[in-house]
Amino acid sequence: MSAASHTNGLLAVEPGALIGVSNWMTITQAMIDRFAQATLDDDPMHVDPDWARAETPYGGTIAFGFLTMSLLTHMLHCVQPRDRRTEVATAGYYLNYGFNRLRLISPVPTGSAVRGRFELTDRREDECGRAQLTIGATVEIEHAEKPALVAEWLSVWVPPAGFREA
Repeated sequence: MSAASHTNGLLAVEPGALIGVSNWMTITQAMIDRFAQATLDDDPMHVDPDWARAETPYGGTIAFGFLTMSLLTHMLHCVQPRDRRTEVATAGYYLNYGFNRLRLISPVPTGSAVRGRFELTDRREDECGRAQLTIGATVEIEHAEKPALVAEWLSVWVPPAGFREA
């Protein structure tokens, strides 16, 4: 099965088209604290509300930039739902390939709502029949003029026959 014949997921979207916009999700202090524990990063700007209120210009804690970045996958799955446990054998699999560009534009104050906006900007098939996708990703902050994050996110679609070899 080539990328051209695959009709599910991101391969059904034409370059230049909007993939989708996720629902708003609230960034909580508990979420930030769990991220800090997982990454072994105890920066008080993120995990100490009293310190952050007194010592930063943000009026309280803010989300880690890497937390905001890590939510991209969840947000994209919200706009392109599929059963990743059972569809691998018939529809292939998407793998993160990295970023061409990623910028953290604005801090995300704790308690803010964010959402992801995704556009397919490029798709190319490689010599192994995999599709290399470039996704324009923006994480918007509700009621904010500027986004939290903008990125050129790279993904590779591995066809079902090639999944074991990837």
